[in-house]
Amino acid sequence: MPVVVVESPAKAKTINKYLGSDYTVLASYGHVRDLPPKDGSVDTENDFDMKWEVGYDSRKHVKAIADALKEDNNLILATDPDREGEAISWHLEEALRKRRVIKKDTPVSRVVFNAITKSAVTEAMKNPRQVDQPLVDAYLARRALDYLVGFNLSPVLWRKLPGAKSAGRVQSVCLRLIVEREMEIEAFNPREYWTVKALLGTPRGQEFEARLTILGGDKLDKFGIETSTAAELAVQAIQSRDLSVAKVEAKPASRNPSAPFMTSTLQQEASRKFGMGARQTMSTAQRLYEAGYITYMRTDGIDMAPEAVTAARDAITDRYGAEYVPASPRIYKNKAKNAQEAHECIRPTEMTRSVDELKVTDADQRKLYDLIWKRTLACQMEGARLERTTVDIASDDGQIGLRATGQVMLFDGFMRVYEEGRDDAVVDDDDKRLPQIMQGEPADKRTVAPEQHFTQPPPRYTEATLVKRMEELGIGRPSTYASVITTIQDREYVRKDKNRLFPEDKGRIVTIFLLNFFRQYVGYEFTANLEEELDDVSAGNRDYKTVLSRFWKDFSAAISDTSELRIAAVLDILDDALAPQLYPPREDGSDPRVCPKCGAGQLHLKTSRTGGFVGCGNYPECTYTRPIAGEGADGDERVLGEDAGDEIWLKAGRFGPYVQRGEPTPENKKPPRASLPRGWNKEDMDLDKALTLLSLPRELGEHPEGGMITTNFGRFGPYIMHKLPDAEKPTYANLKDPNDVFEVGMNRAVELLAEKRANPGRGRSAAAKPLKELGEHPDGGGPVNVLDGRYGPYVKWEKVNATIPKDIDAANVTMEQAVEWIAEKAAKKPTRKKAAPKKAATKKAPAKKTAAKKAPAKKPAAK
Repeated sequence: MPVVVVESPAKAKTINKYLGSDYTVLASYGHVRDLPPKDGSVDTENDFDMKWEVGYDSRKHVKAIADALKEDNNLILATDPDREGEAISWHLEEALRKRRVIKKDTPVSRVVFNAITKSAVTEAMKNPRQVDQPLVDAYLARRALDYLVGFNLSPVLWRKLPGAKSAGRVQSVCLRLIVEREMEIEAFNPREYWTVKALLGTPRGQEFEARLTILGGDKLDKFGIETSTAAELAVQAIQSRDLSVAKVEAKPASRNPSAPFMTSTLQQEASRKFGMGARQTMSTAQRLYEAGYITYMRTDGIDMAPEAVTAARDAITDRYGAEYVPASPRIYKNKAKNAQEAHECIRPTEMTRSVDELKVTDADQRKLYDLIWKRTLACQMEGARLERTTVDIASDDGQIGLRATGQVMLFDGFMRVYEEGRDDAVVDDDDKRLPQIMQGEPADKRTVAPEQHFTQPPPRYTEATLVKRMEELGIGRPSTYASVITTIQDREYVRKDKNRLFPEDKGRIVTIFLLNFFRQYVGYEFTANLEEELDDVSAGNRDYKTVLSRFWKDFSAAISDTSELRIAAVLDILDDALAPQLYPPREDGSDPRVCPKCGAGQLHLKTSRTGGFVGCGNYPECTYTRPIAGEGADGDERVLGEDAGDEIWLKAGRFGPYVQRGEPTPENKKPPRASLPRGWNKEDMDLDKALTLLSLPRELGEHPEGGMITTNFGRFGPYIMHKLPDAEKPTYANLKDPNDVFEVGMNRAVELLAEKRANPGRGRSAAAKPLKELGEHPDGGGPVNVLDGRYGPYVKWEKVNATIPKDIDAANVTMEQAVEWIAEKAAKKPTRKKAAPKKAATKKAPAKKTAAKKAPAKKPAAK
């Protein structure tokens, strides 16, 4: 049986169903080889030779494929139809050739299909080809560039900016977008303006709203009314005049549907409509693709196969009627920079199958499929026909003019099925319905009211709008958007709050550092141009080693120059660059760089392992510090009050806010301090709460068997501690609620300690009870469970622990998701080398000249 190799076990299962018992379908579980994370993996001195290594967990998958080829010497590579899929096929073929599994007579072919359906798979099998070398070269170039940037630039960050974790070719440019948007917001000066609206009545008793557009005979622009006084005068001018309808104009209008989904627009719409992150969207789409429900989901194409267009038009006719089908099919052209359109759009494999006919129970999959299905049908439907009405109302003397707008839906067209979401809500008066209004009739004034407004700064990016901006600039590709955005959050350069992306202090410092010392390499145009060169490599029009050579020549020189800089010099440059944000003007007009605590030292940018902060130059005499952003010029330290002659401080430290009794002195270098427990808000802290924390540990009383029972907060949360008189070590019992540290009673404490001693478990605690039991692993057997860990929920199978993404509720995790995360985690595990056995120590014998020993005679073969 020919051996067919795909990436995932879920995909293998679906394809095996279509091909039947004549084929052996196996999964590679993603990439089987990668560059080892060590110096020299890309040899810049030897024509960019790349040294590959089969991952520790990939060895068993390669072996399984090699064993299967012993039964049938025919290999069919059926990985995904993109550059990454081509690379996986190439890696697998190379790894098998190194094992000498593939021989000269071994037929090796490559097949691709855009959808996992029986017709698509069987048709692909009839049209095999060889691995596309230009696509592989483009992958090699990107992988080498990412390695060279990450492996050479990240150490510079570690040395110059303690706390910085990494830099990347696309990652750093993406971070720059978020940081620069935040700086725009901080530098923004809002401008006040006013509008005036009137609620008017018709002779038939109906009401409608109109806004002031002409004042004193002049047309108003956006800032025509700048103060409340001017607004009140405008209100009086309207109220003192009679108004009538001067003009009623109705114009036909139309709205056309949006193009079908590609990767970026699917991520944007899933974010708008469902709040799904880019990673969650792609993970969900991957499962729909592997189940055969949608076409391939990593694409920047919006073209649709002719047979799919025909199927969509037939489905529209059957469901909604012939009037919803345009006379000719709609054709879409991609406007995004650098769009390759190598694949079809993302669409259902069967246009007639709605979500109600899908054999899927997962909520995310159902929502996403429904979105894709509706968007695909809508893109081939008739446009919506509207009638937009504009009503002008004026005073007899022409000094005052108001306008009302609205619309009437004449034919809903595609809007019966689907309407695209908006990134930021916009109030649109054109969407309102107007009553019957006749030209020349009076307009009765019911209410006239002014409304104050301020110009708004540009909104912070969501994952959706960030992907859209990256696409517009030509940065990254469909397969990279989700991983890049996830990486900058995992590195703690960016945090997501209420679906908006905020740069952390360390992310801001890294960006400013790169803009000052590696500006070219975080440039938008430079990154987009490099992507174009790599696309030329994909098309076979450019040699990838020429691209690498040109890049490395300048980049290595920039690395060399920066390596010689001292940290103090780097901080001085960053301090100047960030001065407007670090030292905003103070209300009293005093120097914003003078320390507010000691009044003598100058504030300066400093760094630590947890990121940057502003500190006083008189340290250690003055210990004033504050975060880079968020607390204003007066800092983050404050005195909560006094107790027994000591000032009780609230401060911010490496591990979060804490309270402290007094300040360090030569006699008392480490004054008493206590961190705020989880759930305690620093804004709510007062003297009583601080003294309660500083009074810990709390003594509950003597245990019945002797020894004091105490409660406190530790590294792993709240706990009870007790040591029996004859015991070597104390017993610790965890408390669930931080408030229990102050409230738990003696009886409950004794009970918890008894339970812990009866069931100590292994290590720090007994085996955790699963939050959710998913069942047996479909491929490897053994239970797959959802557990709650110190760093959040995770899935566990055998010895593999895979973290659950932050945007996914642990209670909703499915077996399909768990298997995918487990496979990803297993693929990322580092190669483990077995230690060589230690030789027994022996005394060296004196060297002797001896004749070479003869090889022992071979034993005759047994007859």
